[in-house]
Amino acid sequence: MGKLFGIDHLMWEKQLDTVRLLPGEAMDRRQRNVKYLMELKTENLLFHYYWEAGLNGSMGFTVSDMHGGWDAITSHIRGTFTAHWLSAAALTYAETGDEQLRAKADYIVSEIRRCQEANGGEWAFPIPPKYIYGVKAGRYYWAPLYVCHKVLMGMLDMYLHAGNQTAMTVIEGCYEWFAHFKEETSRDELSGMMDRQETGGMMEFWADLYAVTQDPKHLEMMRFFERPALFEPLYEGKDVLTNMHANTTIPEIHGAARAYEVTGEERYRVIVQNYWDWAVTKRGMYATGGQTSGEVWTPPMRQSARLGDKNQEHCVVYNMIRLADYLFRWTGKVEYLDYIERNIYNGLFAQGHVECWDDKSGLIAYYLPLRAGGRKNWGSRTQDFWCCHCTLVQANARAREFYYYRKADTLVVGQYLPSVYEGEIAGTKVSVSQSFTDLGGSCNTINETSLTIWERPNYQSVDFAVKTEQPARFTIRFRIPWWIKGEFVCRVDGEDVPFTVEDGFACVTRQWKDDKVTVVMGKAITCWPLADEPDTVAFLDGPVVLAGLIGEERTLYGDKEHPEEIIHPHDERMWGMWQQTYKTYNQPVGFYLKPLYMVGNEQYTVYFPIRRGDPACSTHSYKR
Repeated sequence: MGKLFGIDHLMWEKQLDTVRLLPGEAMDRRQRNVKYLMELKTENLLFHYYWEAGLNGSMGFTVSDMHGGWDAITSHIRGTFTAHWLSAAALTYAETGDEQLRAKADYIVSEIRRCQEANGGEWAFPIPPKYIYGVKAGRYYWAPLYVCHKVLMGMLDMYLHAGNQTAMTVIEGCYEWFAHFKEETSRDELSGMMDRQETGGMMEFWADLYAVTQDPKHLEMMRFFERPALFEPLYEGKDVLTNMHANTTIPEIHGAARAYEVTGEERYRVIVQNYWDWAVTKRGMYATGGQTSGEVWTPPMRQSARLGDKNQEHCVVYNMIRLADYLFRWTGKVEYLDYIERNIYNGLFAQGHVECWDDKSGLIAYYLPLRAGGRKNWGSRTQDFWCCHCTLVQANARAREFYYYRKADTLVVGQYLPSVYEGEIAGTKVSVSQSFTDLGGSCNTINETSLTIWERPNYQSVDFAVKTEQPARFTIRFRIPWWIKGEFVCRVDGEDVPFTVEDGFACVTRQWKDDKVTVVMGKAITCWPLADEPDTVAFLDGPVVLAGLIGEERTLYGDKEHPEEIIHPHDERMWGMWQQTYKTYNQPVGFYLKPLYMVGNEQYTVYFPIRRGDPACSTHSYKR
């Protein structure tokens, strides 16, 4: 977003504005996202802004028709969802050109500007200023600076991605309010506020704004919202995360990350890298990619005692994906893209816009339970509006941001999900689209594939169509994922082509014009053990966690190094598609498994103790 200063030579550029989704899981969820954005009533989205500005007049309202939960009139963070709604609408419009959605978003921006004018030209937020001053004085108001950040973020997204000039006018007025607040607030007072309540991504926002305006006053405001109590120990390499609220700190680290990009100051980069090392590398992760329970970081490599109903907050998933994106763009290391892939399937896909076959809502799951016999708790469409409700609409609107990256004459394919990149490489217009190969052939046509593949293939194949306006020589780097088994094969127009392996990528350099590329990646079932309980494992099919459809933990017998002997494919073919469904094999009690991201309202279990030996010799099962 915006311009970069000082470190352009280090950067892999994100390609948000050059990527569109194609039919597949991500597009399905985006379409549900758009439907949801449009069905919410504009008057409800604006209600709290009107209320704060005194523009409701004598209008009546029916309580049952209004938003509830965290967006209720009694909530200290009311109106926050509307800001996320604006970000989601702007990002969706940038991809799809949906004019109906843009018109609704433009109207909301114009009405918030009208509220700002009624408030004197500066304050444009759905809560009163006394909330911020109350926190400063030591009283309890729930996260008012967090609310302000989200409104500012929504406005900047509308300006950048939907071309709304009024949104920048709103931002300029809000800056004046914060300039006054800054003048009368000391460093110690702000630090105390940060220790008491979340401030969201205020630092990141002002860095983003500075990247657009290049105005030093915005850079100064960015530095004002640093958090020394977090940054200083991290800079020294200390672990300050264990048992600390995760999603308070991740947006603050986003601020350090964006500050590094717009200033080039190495101190910020060290803080971000050390945070990642303590949050992920040294802490380990669940099979899904998460590291939290009850919204706090688990102790390093000690996750087993914290399997429960409140693992993996959706906000943490989304924000850690964004942090991995920052780090990949700086380093080019494949591990960050692997992390993003794992969290897309087992976080964003598993917790949002899931199709539930019993017609109950599958809108958003705040947490992803990992205890035995867990069940996703789905939020309602108008009566919850949790923070994860907010990141749901934003994550699904910007998912394509993490698929492709570019630098000079090289394009990185970061994720294998149906999509198309349309941009410029090597001075010419280029289109690179990807889709999953139909490994089973047509269910109607007799062809070689349908004659030779009798069971589910043990590989994933992805087709790419590369088209250039004129012949051009450049490199495409294909990610070699962590879960690959066997060789990575690349074919161009049906012929195997040589490639070099660099930093975990298969690099194909050639002159392109109108070519079909197929990459083939062997895969198998793998086990992912708990770090402190290595004989308790989850099963993954490639990057996808499998959930056992069973309401309790069961001991399974076999060799965890050969999980294909413990679970076998089941109901593997449905019409023209292979299914990722399994059942246990040769176990005391049988049950089925399917991708965790496809679980709707069923009870499920992810982790299972594995014991060697003959299951016939044991008739009991171990329960935690």
